Amino acid sequence: MKTLEKNSKAVSTVKAETSSSRRKFFKSAGTVAVAAPLAGFPMISVAQSPVVMKMQGAWGANDIFNEMAEEYVKRVNDMAGGRLRIDFLVSGSVVKTFEMMDAVSKGVLDAGHQVSAYWYGKSKVASLFGTGPVTGANSDQMLGWIQRGGGIQLYDELLKELNLNIKGFFAFPMPPQPLGWFKQSPPKNGAELKGYKYRTVGLATDLMQELGMSVTQLPGGEIMPAMERGVIDAFEYNNPTSDRRFGAQDVAKYYSMGSFHQATEYFEIIFNKTKYDALSPDLQSILQYSAEAASSSNTWTAMDNYSTDLQKLIVEDKVRVSKTPKAVYDAQLAAWDTLIAQLEAEDPFFKKVYASQKDWARRVAYYGFLASADDKAAYEHVFKTKLPF
Repeated sequence: MKTLEKNSKAVSTVKAETSSSRRKFFKSAGTVAVAAPLAGFPMISVAQSPVVMKMQGAWGANDIFNEMAEEYVKRVNDMAGGRLRIDFLVSGSVVKTFEMMDAVSKGVLDAGHQVSAYWYGKSKVASLFGTGPVTGANSDQMLGWIQRGGGIQLYDELLKELNLNIKGFFAFPMPPQPLGWFKQSPPKNGAELKGYKYRTVGLATDLMQELGMSVTQLPGGEIMPAMERGVIDAFEYNNPTSDRRFGAQDVAKYYSMGSFHQATEYFEIIFNKTKYDALSPDLQSILQYSAEAASSSNTWTAMDNYSTDLQKLIVEDKVRVSKTPKAVYDAQLAAWDTLIAQLEAEDPFFKKVYASQKDWARRVAYYGFLASADDKAAYEHVFKTKLPF
């Protein structure tokens, strides 16, 4: 009997445990059953509004530089996947061109696409990141100084010193700018530069004044009206495409190409630093790496357009295009020596930045000269022609 009672109790215990386990299972299964249909429904995400940045360019709607700025904007917008969008505005849409640096720093604009020469009135060191003195290195090599030779750190140091709330990037190593457009045969030496009423910007202003020119700083859109009114009688802007679109060939017929007054320059792409810092790291990277990508794209756009429009100036517009004489280059070098000595004496930071540039150029340009081939000889051989310069 005792054995039967034991067995009966054991069976009851097993039944109870089994029943409890089954209740737990069905309770768990019920939970899964409820969850399973939910998994079959599409996930509904709440769309986030993109971060929108208003960027103003320093260029008129018809300028090739405006297209180059839009190449940068397109790369940012395409890669940001709808999380960030730059809305691009042409020159003068919100503020005047020479006011853009302050406008971005203060948050009136979120971003700008310009050149550093346009704000060199705050510090002549600004021109060292654009229209600075010659070093023997070309634009491509000096953009390397900004990216790899310590230039960007010095740029950030300058911004901090001037209390500018800016994050900046650089793109597009521009070819040397022309000596410019003249109504009569262009200057053949330094003495013939004297007396001209001339347009340029940045530190080139100081250089050309040292050479005896009367210089007026004007943004691109104001050059032709100034030429027509006689405010200036000679000018440079940047390249054959921009110049031809401005109508330079309608006010002057002599075009002297090559100069040391702006032998290197690059686009400066600026953002309000507070707004930039608020972005996620991946969006910050998109803004940075898009500048590097646009730099290449801008270069290819320039190659195609500049060469095409130079031929149109010569063939269609009957412009007399010449290469700037060596005597003018020599006069510019002497003027740079005088100007640099003055600027280094006035501003130790100018001296520091220019010394950094020279350290880079001494090594990088030396390599470039040694490694480069005689492309002119190859051109003359392939096309069976003797170039007149």
